[in-house]
Amino acid sequence: MTDSSLGPVGREIAERLMAALSPDRLVVTNDSAKHRGHLGDDGSGESHFTVEIVTARFAGQSRLARQRMVNSALADLLREKVHALAIVARAPGE
Repeated sequence: MTDSSLGPVGREIAERLMAALSPDRLVVTNDSAKHRGHLGDDGSGESHFTVEIVTARFAGQSRLARQRMVNSALADLLREKVHALAIVARAPGE
C-alpha cells in the first residue's frame, strides 16, 4: 500500500492513517526531492508528501471533511515534521 522506500516519517504517516481510517487503498509518496532547497525543506528528505487514500469512512463526506479527517490523524506530524501534505481522498467507487 505504501512505497517501501519511505523513511520514518512516511511510514508513520501510513501507520497512523491505517489505524485511524482503515483504508481500502493507501499510497504515501515522499515528494521532498522535488522541493529540495525550497521553503519548508528542512534537509531531512521527509518534509513534503502526497497521500492517496480510499476508505468507506469518506462516504457521504465533503472534500473538506475528508481532508480534516486525514489532518486530524496526522496533527502533530503536520505541526512538527511535515511541511506540506497533498491529499487525494475518495470513498470506494469514486
